[in-house]
Amino acid sequence: MISGHKDKRRNDHLMISDRNDKGRNDHAMISQKSVRKLNRSELKEFLDQRVDCYNKPAFIGLDPVSIPHRFALKEDIEISGFLAATIAWGNRVAILNSSNRMMSIMGNAPYDFVVNHRDGDLKGIDGCMHRTFFAEDFIYFIEALKYIYQEKGGMEAIFSHYRTPDSMQPAIHEFRRIFFELPHNSRTERHVSDPYKGSAAKKINMFLRWMVRKDDRGVDFGLWKSIPPSVLSCPLDVHSGNVARRLGLLTRKQNDAKAVAELDGNLRAMDPADPVRYDFALFGLGVFEHF
Repeated sequence: MISGHKDKRRNDHLMISDRNDKGRNDHAMISQKSVRKLNRSELKEFLDQRVDCYNKPAFIGLDPVSIPHRFALKEDIEISGFLAATIAWGNRVAILNSSNRMMSIMGNAPYDFVVNHRDGDLKGIDGCMHRTFFAEDFIYFIEALKYIYQEKGGMEAIFSHYRTPDSMQPAIHEFRRIFFELPHNSRTERHVSDPYKGSAAKKINMFLRWMVRKDDRGVDFGLWKSIPPSVLSCPLDVHSGNVARRLGLLTRKQNDAKAVAELDGNLRAMDPADPVRYDFALFGLGVFEHF
């Protein structure tokens, strides 16, 4: 979501410290213990300030979202973003290298390659794309995306059709079902999570945030106008989950579909129109501030 550089510009933001408040003039030094005592209004203010800190282009650099930011065509952004999100686990530099390799294989024109490739174009793809995402998986993703764009009207059409008024989770389930309608190796299914099987579906929720959220900060794209940000779910992982628990926003110990639902409810209480913007705060606090 954001790069590995810690923010040095603290003047307008609450700062995190292991010490008690000493009455600093310029900053509100708040420990984890103190944050737990904040009321909901104060907690919202705290998180709003961290969103402002991390939701900015300066933090794109070493994040997977930098891959779709290379492109201008809507479909190129969708495909590159979906592939980058799919392999977004492990070392960040490795994720970017692997993503760039996939873009290079597709001639840095992912949509054109997906819809116009021939069988011969896929024969040279071999080896490991990223960790457990192998050439066989990548090839199937190319074929499945071609099927979706040519037969189903594209990714946005599927997600928009199957979403409910308050959730994207049914749409994720249906997208996954459609995505795997072609003959495939069952092991490839591990790379698209299903919330109906209890998964937090972190990577696809992250992809949806990129595609749906729109603001003036330049990180998320806001390409999919048919889906309101209010129905998005937070991309829950170990970092955001641990921070959410320390802030009293999450009680469930597992990072699973039930935890996503609980966190969604609390984030929507703070911002019903755009709850997932708090992903920037939770992730930044966990990864960069070690909260």
